[in-house]
Amino acid sequence: MVGGGVSDVYGEDRATEEQLITPWSFSVASGHSLLRDPRHNKGLAFSEKERDAHYLRGLLPPAIFSQEHQEKKIMHNLRQYTVPLQRYIAMMDLQERNERLFYKLLIDNVEELLPVVYTPVVGEACQKYGSIYRRPQGLYISLKDKGKVLEVLKNWPERSIQVIVVTDGERILGLGDLGCQGMGIPVGKLSLYTALGGVRPSACLPITIDVGTNNQTLLDDEYYIGLKQRRATGEEYHELLQEFMTAVKQNYGEKVLVQFEDFANHNAFDLLAKYSKSHLVFNDDIQGTASVVLAGLLAALKVIGGGLADQTYLFLGAGEAGTGIAELIALEMSKHTELPIDDCRKKIWLVDSKGLLVESRKESLQHFKKPFAHEHEPLTTLLEAVQSIKPTVLIGTSGVGKTFTQEVVEAMASFNEKPVIFSLSNPTSHSECTAEEAYTWTKGTAVFASGSPFDPVEYEGKTYVPGQSNNAYVFPGFGLGVVISGAIRVHDDMLLAASEALAEQVSQENFDKGLIFPPFTNIRKISAEIAARVAAKAYDLGLASRLPRPDDLVKYAESCMYTPLYRSYR
Repeated sequence: MVGGGVSDVYGEDRATEEQLITPWSFSVASGHSLLRDPRHNKGLAFSEKERDAHYLRGLLPPAIFSQEHQEKKIMHNLRQYTVPLQRYIAMMDLQERNERLFYKLLIDNVEELLPVVYTPVVGEACQKYGSIYRRPQGLYISLKDKGKVLEVLKNWPERSIQVIVVTDGERILGLGDLGCQGMGIPVGKLSLYTALGGVRPSACLPITIDVGTNNQTLLDDEYYIGLKQRRATGEEYHELLQEFMTAVKQNYGEKVLVQFEDFANHNAFDLLAKYSKSHLVFNDDIQGTASVVLAGLLAALKVIGGGLADQTYLFLGAGEAGTGIAELIALEMSKHTELPIDDCRKKIWLVDSKGLLVESRKESLQHFKKPFAHEHEPLTTLLEAVQSIKPTVLIGTSGVGKTFTQEVVEAMASFNEKPVIFSLSNPTSHSECTAEEAYTWTKGTAVFASGSPFDPVEYEGKTYVPGQSNNAYVFPGFGLGVVISGAIRVHDDMLLAASEALAEQVSQENFDKGLIFPPFTNIRKISAEIAARVAAKAYDLGLASRLPRPDDLVKYAESCMYTPLYRSYR
């Protein structure tokens, strides 16, 4: 048993170039069927010997290209496209044709290709998913399947699933309700679980739960691929989700990680609260985002000085991301200062669409906002809140672009030597301010991070490299840690462990460039470190079922990671 408790029948994890393996599918894959099997297809990399043994002679042109040579050619082709969506489609085609080459490409060119397979391009792909749809990449469960969800799960060809990413498409990135077309998100997330976290592709399952859509444009679109009805809510919705969660456990057992993705606020909090006691569940928008931002803050403290409890935090946006981050900051603060969590929350202020969360508004607030409503006179604008509260850290999770105006940013710079400004909303058009605005308006003093990537900024002869507070830093390593430890529940302390591990990966050289996140080029090493810390915490808390505990968890994590090199066939 390797790779976190799923028996590795085909030696996927330990495979090297030299080990000869047999390309099994349901039978030995040969000839035409081998070239159409994305898991075993190597394109022009089949050797003369393999072409004879597997009846490929004549089915391929005579040239033999190594995997590196194929990679070079595809990168050359991708760079010819001027439209980002064309790159996305080309990458999805490659994944369906040659799985190992797709992951090799993604791992070796992570900084260039991450924005293509994930945010921001995946947002446009979801908007146009019906038009670019070619073949199913995951499992669709709709209201039509009520009472048959377990049967639907059994239709998926893989049995040993370790990670499921599921969405209902109601709040895709900052783009709103995309219904069934939200499938691009679970597909993109799971390709990152494999490329960045080393979870085997065969152990990943993307799922979209289609309960309809309230997006009139989609309902009127003749190419829309989902149910053409308004969204189901209340009992009908929760019954389908309950059946789904029960079926997942029945079919895949206790240790499958279910990651909720891009659910609307009200459902996201309810589902996490409801299932975290009985299932291994994780919400990336609430917990993953919080963990990455906390890591960025821990790293930023090394630049601005002081501890977490010495800062004053102001958020624009009090949805699942904002309150999730705020709660995790309060937890970390409480852990290090031993102050009660309520006292720690008092350092954190939130502004929603109606203004500052204050005591006098408490009755009308949703339950997840209430802990952050403090004594203060009501204020309606962000600028008033900044001027009154004088935060050292300003965090945007509003989903509304251009809300960190010049006045707001200049106000931050007027009472902070090094203001910390995180504009986290995705995609780029929804970012609260750009890197250039943050550095220019603070005269180069800002410690800046964003949700979407920004190019380096030249200001008065100095180059500033903005950090990207990207969930891809945490969730792949977090998932790997959960899988290799055989954890049965997610605990908040595991998220704190992931944040601390990520913050420690930022070097002095990174800080010198203005970065508070390590470069993505080292992401697999970072993921192994995070996985080891998360697994260690799972063992400490008694939540791990993979026994005995490995002596060196970092080495164990690395040994469990999928590598996409081609294997030699006999």
